[in-house]
Parts: sequence; structure tokens; C-alpha cells
Amino acid sequence: VQLQASGGGLARPGEPLRLSCVASGRTSTIYAMSWFRQAPGKEREFVGALTWDGGRPYFGGSGKGRFTISRDKAKNTGFLQTDALKYEDAAIYYCAVSDKSRGRATDLEEDYDYWGQGTQVTVSS
Repeated sequence: VQLQASGGGLARPGEPLRLSCVASGRTSTIYAMSWFRQAPGKEREFVGALTWDGGRPYFGGSGKGRFTISRDKAKNTGFLQTDALKYEDAAIYYCAVSDKSRGRATDLEEDYDYWGQGTQVTVSS
């Protein structure tokens, strides 16, 4: 499975953000899609995940209450969005998917089999 993340760029605090992740290849094997982010000088952290078939969301501390995750199965595309960015949301955002052979939808990087290249989000007034 190949993943292409997009939608990053420069935004102001309070503005909405919507990131996309298009999957290609053996997309029928996707169990879950997740989003992680890495801010400068910090470790990569889990934002949230969504089971691909059931659409069940699961959020980590950084995503809970602020981000929503969705997917359009027909377009093999997942989305991460927030209604109002904060300065602390500035990071490189990565999408990743887990394979059905393992069936994982967790906050652990090692549970995801394929990763996108990341999309940079800069928050500045």
C-alpha cells in the first residue's frame, strides 16, 4: 500500500485544517488508518485512528476533542480535520495504515505497516 498525504501548509491560529491521505495499491488489505504528528524537537505522537471498514474512530491525547477522522472508502482517502488550529498543532503530519493480517488500530507506531511521507503544517499569525 502506498500513501500520499496532502493538505498541509501555512495557516493562522483559529483557522480550520483538513488533511487528506490517499491510499493506493492493495487497499483491500487496510484494517485501519492512523494519523501521527511530529513537532520540531519532539517525538512523533499519535493523533488518532479509524478502522477502515467499520469507521470506528480512536483518539490519542493530542487529538481527543479537537480533531475528527473520517474516510471515503470509494476514493481510498482518509481525512484528519480540526475546526480551529492552535500554535501547538504545528508539526509534520503522517498517515499510516495497518494491514488486516494484524488487525491493529492502536497508538503504537510499530502496529502500522505502511507510512506516508508526511505533510507540514505551520501555524503562524
